[in-house]
Amino acid sequence: MVESQALLHEGKIFLGRSVEPEYLELRLANRHGLVTGATGTGKTVTLQVLAEGFSNAGVPVFAADIKGDLSGISAIGEKKDGLAKRAKEIGLDDWTNTAFPTLFWDLFGEQGHPIRATVQDMGPLLLARLMELNETQEGVLNILFRVAADEKLPLLDLKDLRSMANDVGQRGKAIMTKYGNVSAVSIGAIQRRLLVLEEQGANNFFGEPALQISDFMRTAADGRGFVNILAAEKLMKTPRLYATFLLWLLAQLFDKLPELGDPDKPKLVFFFDEAHLLFSEAPKALLEQVERVTRLIRSKGVGVYYVTQNPRDVPNSVSAQLGNRVQHALRAFTPVEQKGIRAAAETFRPNPKLDVERVIQELKVGEALVSLLHGGGEPSMVQRTLIRPPSGRLGPVTAEERKGKIEASPIYGKYEELVDRDSAYEILQKRTAAAASAKEADANSWGNILMGGGTGRRQGYGETFAKSMMRSVASSIGNAIVRAMLGGRR
Repeated sequence: MVESQALLHEGKIFLGRSVEPEYLELRLANRHGLVTGATGTGKTVTLQVLAEGFSNAGVPVFAADIKGDLSGISAIGEKKDGLAKRAKEIGLDDWTNTAFPTLFWDLFGEQGHPIRATVQDMGPLLLARLMELNETQEGVLNILFRVAADEKLPLLDLKDLRSMANDVGQRGKAIMTKYGNVSAVSIGAIQRRLLVLEEQGANNFFGEPALQISDFMRTAADGRGFVNILAAEKLMKTPRLYATFLLWLLAQLFDKLPELGDPDKPKLVFFFDEAHLLFSEAPKALLEQVERVTRLIRSKGVGVYYVTQNPRDVPNSVSAQLGNRVQHALRAFTPVEQKGIRAAAETFRPNPKLDVERVIQELKVGEALVSLLHGGGEPSMVQRTLIRPPSGRLGPVTAEERKGKIEASPIYGKYEELVDRDSAYEILQKRTAAAASAKEADANSWGNILMGGGTGRRQGYGETFAKSMMRSVASSIGNAIVRAMLGGRR
């Protein structure tokens, strides 16, 4: 029988039962993890069970909700027969249902608190990835950022970046010696890609007030960690924005959190669902950044868990850093898929009593092959495991329930209203208007000089000279006419 009600036992999260209880040790949870399996095999339930365990331990969680099902963690679950049977099978006699403290977020501001970032915080590398720029265009984007920084022009939203591109494009020759060549072709490509981002709704993401990372690190009054749920159903229609946002979020955590070493429990656990989108067609520089952040962010007390269909979706350089592993069923209908199953089996510490390659294809829904770190950080021998039933609701909350939880959250009202302060767009508009006014004033000044100016004021040297010349010409013409007339009389 499992000790402790539901999820925790002496600094461990109860995940399920194999030949013995399977526990994820909190002190090793920041060594990251990988949850894989084909669609419909139970990955989302495993994610919910882990999130509930971390929350009960006082660890805040961030997770993307791809299908809307994970939102149920915010509501009290039901004692369904199948779940009660699973609890009894694994010896969880004191299984109860409860709701967990939850914050809902949404890049589009529709199903949660809006999440925003400024363009300058996103940076040129991630923006180039988001905009699908080639190497030359990325170089020009870097120049835009550098000019903006040097001229103290804040880049907050997409209209700032569009104005900056237009301004630098017009001044290309003037700034070439300092910053490098800026071609009209590259500026045009950047402007077109910005238009695509706007059509995809990225305007909702870029701007202020920008997200404060501390709002992801909250704990409730009872000591449980908040589960931060990102509404990702609509976001998944623009997968590059989804992947770029989550990578930006990881980078923000890495940059802003202090070094902790190996704490007794993580400061935050980050679940990256549909992780293959992060690595698909990613340039080398971006992959290197993902690898670096994954490797080093554990010292900030952050655990990163990649959730995807197949272990092959994650590059070896990143996969090697994922110590805690949960493998749900995979299906093999082609030689390539069979090869993938073989590769997945080889990632586990062998169990002489288990044909892992065969078992991966036999696993039922809610079963998984589990290998977790223990002791000094070595992986346990892989075991076939029945995953415990969650305590929160299985399935989504209603729109009314979600709305009520959003309005009752401790940060309601902080991000709801967009703030549009003076930034690059407004500053450049004022600069252009001032230059046009100065040009018009200069033109009017020369016009006055040539036309004799007004009355009742002291004449300048130029105006006096012009009038003198006109009098001289008139006098010469008059004299010529008089001479002609006199000559005619003779």
